Amino acid sequence: MSDLFWLSDEQMSRLEPFVPKSHGKPRVDDRRVLSGIIFINRNGLRWRDVPREYDPHKTLYNRWKRWSDKGIFAQMLVGLAAIHGEEKMVMIDATYLKAHRTASSLAGEKGGRSRLIGHTKGGMNTKLHAVCESRGRPLNLFVTAGQVSDYIGARVLVSSLPNVEWLLGDRGYDADWFREALKAKGIRACIPGRKQRKTPVKYDKRRYKRRNRIEIMFGRLKDWRRVATRYDRCPKVFLSAIALAELVIYWL
Repeated sequence: MSDLFWLSDEQMSRLEPFVPKSHGKPRVDDRRVLSGIIFINRNGLRWRDVPREYDPHKTLYNRWKRWSDKGIFAQMLVGLAAIHGEEKMVMIDATYLKAHRTASSLAGEKGGRSRLIGHTKGGMNTKLHAVCESRGRPLNLFVTAGQVSDYIGARVLVSSLPNVEWLLGDRGYDADWFREALKAKGIRACIPGRKQRKTPVKYDKRRYKRRNRIEIMFGRLKDWRRVATRYDRCPKVFLSAIALAELVIYWL
């Protein structure tokens, strides 16, 4: 198959510090297994449909599940994003990711809250909250049930914001407590005020236009079919799929 994905030597060298050491019996080649895992996630395939050039599908799935449970892929993203060097501006936003019936089945009966899948007007969804730097590269992210407000995302992400001058966000982040939290960190808010505010909020409209970069990031992320549609019941595994996509698109 000519469209198979293979990690390069340079890409593997960047991932090497985050790869767990092998104990006991030597494991199957990391490059081949990781390349196969990326191919599966990007194309939305079932594990049993993996091309034979990679490995038996059980080998890939077991490595994927084991490293996801340990948070290895999330650690890779956070570790590589830590070298961003951003000093001027970050952006915050959230987007919905559709949950397939295989992920959302029995959610109401067996604890849909723990699966982080919720009912919205668009059906069963998971919400991805993210912070990006000025070029649109993701710095931090986490997932909640679809009906969770942007305020919750802001509360979680505000403590991890880098030392920058500006934060760009849409009206969903217009809250006095959030503006005060940003001010306490020395960050200026470029956030339009909600329409029901009695006193209009001034913001830099020209600077605000740059917020489209985080929208572009979400668009590119949803090109990965196992991210755009959530098939995984376990939130930690689904977050690993998102982190892996972000790694390949922006940080490798």
